[in-house]
Amino acid sequence: MRLDGKVAVVTGSGRGIGRAYARALAEAGCAVVVNDIDADVAQQTVDDIGAAGGRAAAEVCAVGSTEAADSLVARAVEAFGRLDIMCPNAGILRDRVLWNMSDEEFDAVIETHLRGTFTCARAAVRRLREQDEGGRIVVVSSIAGQRGNFGQTNYSAAKAGIASFARTWAMECAKNRITVNAIVPNAITRMISTIPGMAPLVEAAERGEPLPDMVRKQMGMGTAEDVAPLLVFLCSDAAAEITGQCIGLGGDKLSLWAHPKEVAVAFRDGGWTPDAIAEVWSASVGAQPETYGIPFLGR
Repeated sequence: MRLDGKVAVVTGSGRGIGRAYARALAEAGCAVVVNDIDADVAQQTVDDIGAAGGRAAAEVCAVGSTEAADSLVARAVEAFGRLDIMCPNAGILRDRVLWNMSDEEFDAVIETHLRGTFTCARAAVRRLREQDEGGRIVVVSSIAGQRGNFGQTNYSAAKAGIASFARTWAMECAKNRITVNAIVPNAITRMISTIPGMAPLVEAAERGEPLPDMVRKQMGMGTAEDVAPLLVFLCSDAAAEITGQCIGLGGDKLSLWAHPKEVAVAFRDGGWTPDAIAEVWSASVGAQPETYGIPFLGR
């Protein structure tokens, strides 16, 4: 599957999943703007892509601001003449239970994930509309954003918002032939080592130990490189009609996530009282409550 002649921006691509995204796009023939706050790791990714025969340029900035987003799009146009793909992947974690989370911890995650995705997508869509040749916006949600996760008030809220971005922007951008989808990745990276129970898996992966089938299939969790093919697919002509979707990939597991929808309803002439709700709840609307949390984390 080739992306020759295409130009992409991948934020947070000096390390982890972002780096895997950038390298996979480049291997498919796409020129890539590599972004990170660390100039050395950004340049290392650029050098690795170049050594493999690909084309890449670095843009060092912290995503979130309009200025950073504009600089990323400008770098793509300056280095490669155009923009076709935006993948706002950059992210951080500041895990803390609700009652201990500070304003600063909440704001830092929202600024990078939610605002960073918004500003980068906005800047990209403005350029894509000017070019009038279609394009791809591929945002990055998470299982925590779909299910919630203990200690991740800020992160799960941001990632849920990003999933909603995809559904909203898919409608807004359709006229300009710009598809918008969300990847729901599940990979073992250094960033998840702070999540309780994940550190041993991260350490084993860093030692190069093969992941057991239980991890790759039941947990649907693998390496960063396992996730990258989904981005290449969504940016290809084969995915030209796919938009507004949340699609998961991790390890050996590919999945389509459901959108929020009503799963049970009840009606009462004249409206509802608290007592009337209580009377019917367990036998109708509340008969099968929705589950929450990430199953393999045991919560």
